[in-house]
Amino acid sequence: MGNVLSWVIDAAPPKAAFSVDQIPDLTGKVIIVTGANTGIGKETAKTLLAHGAKVYIAARNQTASEEAIRQLKQETGNEAIFLKLDLGDLKTIKASAEEFLSKETQLHILINNAGVMVPPIELVTADGYDLQFGTNVLGHYYFTKLLLPILISTAKTTPDGKVRVVNLASCAHLFGGLDFNTFKDGPARKKCSRTNLYNQSKFGNVVLALELAKRYGDQGIISTALNPGNINSDLPRHILPQFPNIAKQIIIKVLLYEVSQGALTQLYAATSPEAASLNGKYLAPWARVRPPRQETQDPQLGKALWDWLEEQVKDV
Repeated sequence: MGNVLSWVIDAAPPKAAFSVDQIPDLTGKVIIVTGANTGIGKETAKTLLAHGAKVYIAARNQTASEEAIRQLKQETGNEAIFLKLDLGDLKTIKASAEEFLSKETQLHILINNAGVMVPPIELVTADGYDLQFGTNVLGHYYFTKLLLPILISTAKTTPDGKVRVVNLASCAHLFGGLDFNTFKDGPARKKCSRTNLYNQSKFGNVVLALELAKRYGDQGIISTALNPGNINSDLPRHILPQFPNIAKQIIIKVLLYEVSQGALTQLYAATSPEAASLNGKYLAPWARVRPPRQETQDPQLGKALWDWLEEQVKDV
């Protein structure tokens, strides 16, 4: 009952106390936003560019990303940089990180924004993992791991000694848990519903963000997880077609917020001076610290997930 109540509260949040006007000047800051060619990632990149940051759009689709970069330049006067990143293919993630490291000596903010939501059950990653867990959790974990050295070295050069890693979760984590037998494709996974696999991946995002905070907080990494809100983006593209047109219109009008709202909480976590003290915290719409599901805070579960993730990437 408590999880349902939390979902209801976050589905209709109070008016935001934070606005993009409060974001400080970001000139000189280097930022990566995964999945920023569309949706709230694109909106996030737009706001960061408008505040002077050097922004990398890390995404799989080069054509869509280049079009997004063109539009963003028109809107902000500043040009983002494309970084090819396929979170569903571990070998290419390594190549993406190496490409970034060949161009930059600093990374101030990493926003792990990309994600997939309830795709067809037969879809798996290039390495045979459940597409949702493989992309939303394992892919982002590996990308973050490869960038940890540059994040840590950058923290040493910043006035407050900190850099940020922002991890997009969801209110769906309230209904999730971790079944390690379903992370890879197999009989156990095939028995799961697509929704349960999504909930699991978002639960994993919260667990992983906290574990990262515990392991690297003393080296300047500020790791947060957040629910961006129920947003009218293309993330639910596999869900909405199941509804009749009239129902779709009601869902969009009544339950979903604009992408500018959806970007607020991650912009707060990434840029606000106050958010520098929120290591390990979970944020809800709009830019509020809220308790996540209690089970995500289990230190043994955090260690078990981290160990499993390490095992998957050790030979890539």
